[in-house]
Amino acid sequence: MPAKDTFHHAVRNALIKAGWTITHDPFTLEFEDVNFYVDLGAEKVIAAQKEREKVAIEIKSFLRDSIVTELHLASGQYLNYRFALSEIEPDRTLYLAIPNDTYEVFCHSRFVQRILQHHQIKIIVYNPEIEEIVEWQSTTVN
Repeated sequence: MPAKDTFHHAVRNALIKAGWTITHDPFTLEFEDVNFYVDLGAEKVIAAQKEREKVAIEIKSFLRDSIVTELHLASGQYLNYRFALSEIEPDRTLYLAIPNDTYEVFCHSRFVQRILQHHQIKIIVYNPEIEEIVEWQSTTVN
């Protein structure tokens, strides 16, 4: 099992603060002969619909020098996880959790925005210092 990301506990606590129940830590996906370990699985009851929204969250810190290298690794991992989820648990939505300061850099890079849009990568922006979710994005802002 891989090591937990630097901001693992901050994102976990932020989700709990936002009313989510952590159901898996990590969320293990067994697809044929391959095991994947998504950082977190969580659920939240949607009161109006009386249904559960289920998410899987891959947490990234983006602490390396090259944001392009980090994006390459994170997007490849995200695509593999999303494929496995679609086969095993299609009602669970995958998100890539990114710290807010890194996201601010993303906002200014057209290349990164286009990659996120092209691959339909859903994002959670989090503030690791105050352990809060800043934003949920199903599509990237232009």
